[in-house]
Amino acid sequence: MTGLIERYRDRLPFAADDPVISLQEGSTPLVLAPRISEQAGVEVWLKLEGTNPTGSFKDRGMTCAVSDAVRSGAEMVICASTGNTAASLAAYAARAGIGGAVIVPEGKIAAGKLAQALMHGARVVALRGNFDEALKLVRELTQRHPIALVNSVNPFRLEGQKTAAFELLEELGPERPLDALCIPVGNAGNITAYWKGFREGGEAPRMLGFQAAGAAPLVHGAPVEKPETVASAIRIGNPARWEEAMSAVTDSRGAIEAVTDEEILAAYRLLASSEGVFCEPASAASVAGLLKHGAEGAARVVCVLTGHGLKDPQTALEQSGSVVPCEPALAAVERAVLG
Repeated sequence: MTGLIERYRDRLPFAADDPVISLQEGSTPLVLAPRISEQAGVEVWLKLEGTNPTGSFKDRGMTCAVSDAVRSGAEMVICASTGNTAASLAAYAARAGIGGAVIVPEGKIAAGKLAQALMHGARVVALRGNFDEALKLVRELTQRHPIALVNSVNPFRLEGQKTAAFELLEELGPERPLDALCIPVGNAGNITAYWKGFREGGEAPRMLGFQAAGAAPLVHGAPVEKPETVASAIRIGNPARWEEAMSAVTDSRGAIEAVTDEEILAAYRLLASSEGVFCEPASAASVAGLLKHGAEGAARVVCVLTGHGLKDPQTALEQSGSVVPCEPALAAVERAVLG
């Protein structure tokens, strides 16, 4: 197995002798979801991006962004993050042997993501503000200091993330054309990157993006000052890739829709209990959106699951059944197991 820069170097802005900072990211599974397909009335496939090295799709863009930073001589990388970018930056900075710093909204980052960033040695700054404020400050900071910004405003992030579209086209093949892609939308870099990849691959499936109802600026057509949702990874009120995402939707004859937290959590539980796939809440927005809004005229749909469920263990515990206490005796175990 090779990392995505080595795999797709001919379609990425890296020369043969450029440094490559990789954790063997990409090549994630694409699995059929028979029970969700039955409910949705369409053939549904799940792209499991939570199997990337740090547990989210962010690794695709980070290998490219950090490799470019090293190539450019940067000694530190930085980002604003709701969690997954922070974890990915920290891992790839550690791999590269350079400094890493992340600015996260105070009290708004899931425990699994915070633990990753800290364990990888990044400097974690908890901002008394939201993600949009954090990104604004980080952009200003990098204009004053020689630090590489690796948020999705960095074009190398999109270059890496577009490779997921290449993989989908290769895995499905011409005999199983993809009609629509369902994807969660937060900062809007991922939907932009997938569309870029599809167009470079000569295909144009409908792009169906889904935002949480409490953080749906693209749906409302205006920034959300105080975004709120259980889906922390998409709790963003003013996406950095707003215009590009809307162009992707328009050009593909797609749509941007909203789903409630209740619908997201229902899809989150459904994926785990009926398909054996444990994703973080934000990932489930793609399935929630498909089940709510459908994909008219489509025969085959891919839902992108952007991050692993262990990213947010607290929400999982709150949404699952309770542990059954039991005395250490056979009769007690029988009652506990068999009900």
